Amino acid sequence: MTTLSTSSAAQAQPRSPALAALMQRGFVHQCTALTRLDDLLAGAAVPIYAGFDATADSLHVGHLLPIMALRRLQQCGHKPIVLMGGGTTRIGDPSFRSAARPMLSDEQIASNIAGIRAVFERFLRFGDGPSDAVMVNNADWLDGLGYIDVLREVGSHFSVNRMLAFDSVKSRLEKQENLSFLEFNYMILQAYDFLELSRRFGCRVQLGGSDQWGNIVSGVDLVRRAIGQEVFGLTAPLLTTASGAKMGKTAAGAVWLNAARLRPFDYWQFWRNTEDGDVVRFLRLFTDLPMNEIARWETLAGAPLNEAKHVLATLATALAHGPAAASLAAEEARGSIGSGGMPNDVPTLLLTAAQLREGVAVVELLVSAGMARSKGDARRLIQGRGVKLDGVAVEDVEATVSAKDFETVAGRRLSVGKKRQMFIGPQP
Repeated sequence: MTTLSTSSAAQAQPRSPALAALMQRGFVHQCTALTRLDDLLAGAAVPIYAGFDATADSLHVGHLLPIMALRRLQQCGHKPIVLMGGGTTRIGDPSFRSAARPMLSDEQIASNIAGIRAVFERFLRFGDGPSDAVMVNNADWLDGLGYIDVLREVGSHFSVNRMLAFDSVKSRLEKQENLSFLEFNYMILQAYDFLELSRRFGCRVQLGGSDQWGNIVSGVDLVRRAIGQEVFGLTAPLLTTASGAKMGKTAAGAVWLNAARLRPFDYWQFWRNTEDGDVVRFLRLFTDLPMNEIARWETLAGAPLNEAKHVLATLATALAHGPAAASLAAEEARGSIGSGGMPNDVPTLLLTAAQLREGVAVVELLVSAGMARSKGDARRLIQGRGVKLDGVAVEDVEATVSAKDFETVAGRRLSVGKKRQMFIGPQP
């Protein structure tokens, strides 16, 4: 099997628009057989999958590379398969982790998958057409497997010596960190997913991050040995910022793609705060901006890059949350120019540290701001979905605002209808 690194892959001249687009934008790190994959992608629609375990009810920015790669491939006429790990989430991928993931109940996993589907519907087009995306759950086949059957059909194709040699496993053993037999089986189950997707959907390619290389190669080998079909593995590079930090992590935690986890305004601000050295690279990876438009930012530095950061933030937010939410976030950011980051043209209500520590009911805020005549009136406004916090309807009449709501922003916009607005923030 041939493997290619980023440098050797970059020297190839792909003839397929799909591989050319991936390489031009920086998605290709390793591939099991780049030339033959290029030939495959130059033909009819190819089913290509990426897998995601349901460890939370949203994905985060760290998952964006394979998501955007699937988007690029669909734009070039190929068929994305989004594989949800309803089965493998029960085990947890041990790759480059120092400890096992916590066990989740079946109910938690099902709820998480529902939340994650909402994320994908922003990035991919789902349907029944040749290049329409489909979402499948590996619990559909893993839950019904018999242990002896797995050992006979799959286990015979795996060398323990080779499994121990993969970096994802070796790093745990070298650090003398416990690797349970349960976790050790994850590689086998992920490989089996590729085999099942090949049988059921004619899937020919698996995408993943560079930390998945060992698992992906194992799947490629299993499909070849079990059914004699050549399939391909393709990884994206490990993404770090220009300063060396892991992409998608902030002091406040993960940068979630679901608005219920992270407000669109905060998501917009994350991209707006991109380091200068990352702006052009992130425009290539995380937006649909044409390459010739991105090229004009290549030679800029310093203050002129602020416009590019604004473009990046707005386009990236539009993909994750829709154009309306992106426009609102950009408008809110432009308004935050007054003292302490609060806008000058909107009334402001400042809350004490004691209030924020205990939490202030939105009902009380509406009355204090003069936006409701009484608490009963405030509750009726909320029940009628007439009250919004940063453009998102407040649905719980018991909702509160507390210190954690201002960890990453100076103020929150409370509104009733289009004309009654109040900015709420902490006292200096």
